[in-house]
Amino acid sequence: MATPTRDALALKALGLLPKNAWSRAIGRLAYLNLPKPVGRVSVSAFARMYNIALDEAEHPVEHYRSIGELFTRRLRPGARPIDRRPGFAVSPADGHVLNSGRLVDGALIQAKGRDFHVADLLRDEADARRFEGGSWLTVYLSPQDYHRVHHPVEGEITAARYMPGHLWPVNRLGVEYVESLFCVNERLATFVDSPMGPVCTIMVGATSVGRITTAYDPGLETNRGGAPTLTPYQTPKRVARGDELGTFHLGSTAIVLFGAPDVELLPLTDGATIHLNEPIARRTAV
Repeated sequence: MATPTRDALALKALGLLPKNAWSRAIGRLAYLNLPKPVGRVSVSAFARMYNIALDEAEHPVEHYRSIGELFTRRLRPGARPIDRRPGFAVSPADGHVLNSGRLVDGALIQAKGRDFHVADLLRDEADARRFEGGSWLTVYLSPQDYHRVHHPVEGEITAARYMPGHLWPVNRLGVEYVESLFCVNERLATFVDSPMGPVCTIMVGATSVGRITTAYDPGLETNRGGAPTLTPYQTPKRVARGDELGTFHLGSTAIVLFGAPDVELLPLTDGATIHLNEPIARRTAV
């Protein structure tokens, strides 16, 4: 059982680890194409270890030549039917609900007793103001989950922001003990103007996440260092609800921000399993 002393020691050890370099190295190792017999055994063993639902994968397990390929597998067509009702938003990912709620004074909950602010999450006061009075949902992806993130709403991508940072683990230890975890970890935010109002989906990196890539812009990826980068799209990119947004090359967390105050979250229980394309919110004015 974890204790405060053990947690403090584990956190101190993690602080000494060069987490970004470690994560890049793990990412490269995960994609090593091993000799066929070794690769098949390794991938199958990994799938069993994490109880991955291989029946939902696009291909049989022998198709995947590395653990990284298995991690970033697509789902077979029809595995996650999309709720298409007008005025609804859907979950961007498979995983567990970490928390959700109404934004109060621009604050979200990280864990009990630990809040953080939209302006810090997005690193921009003007963007943060677009979400005043809105709501949020945070989904944690475990190793067994499908690791592609999809658009929760239809609309037009107007901009993306890459925010380099640390790669603390996004697990119980990180969530409970790392101050403003989601604001210090590396992340990528995608802004969409939609019938649900302004929506932002933030993919947050973590230890061992080699990188995050996007489906809508091949040039955008994380764990490359440098300064924060805003990419505005002069010609907005049209997307449909449920379209692929990006991929975690190994796992982490997705946060969805809704700016419209009349978007009402559906009942979501902290810790509950959630599936891609399940309804998560509705706009009451529609």
